Amino acid sequence: VQLQASGGGLVEAGGSLRLSCTAPGRYGMAWFRQAPGKEREFVSSIDWPGRKTLYADFVKGRFTISRSDANHRMFLQMNSLLPEDTAVYFCAARRNAGIYSRSDRFEFWGQGTLVTVSS
Repeated sequence: VQLQASGGGLVEAGGSLRLSCTAPGRYGMAWFRQAPGKEREFVSSIDWPGRKTLYADFVKGRFTISRSDANHRMFLQMNSLLPEDTAVYFCAARRNAGIYSRSDRFEFWGQGTLVTVSS
């Protein structure tokens, strides 16, 4: 399984970005992020076929995860971005279709896409 994340870029605080990742069918998926000098942290997870979602507290109400199995894609709509959201965002997948927040539960990882939020 090869995952490809895209959609990162430079945006001003308060702006929006939409990240995208390939999403194999019947796989649980998630987004993680890693800021410079910090450990990788959980952002959001979605089950297959997309009925259940889980969010880190710091993105609730701002980010929305979704997936389109018809197009084999997963998305992260990020609104009201803050400078502290600056990080490399990674998509991850696991064969089990459920939602998880632990990075060690995910078997496959994309290469990451950089999100930079200027103040």
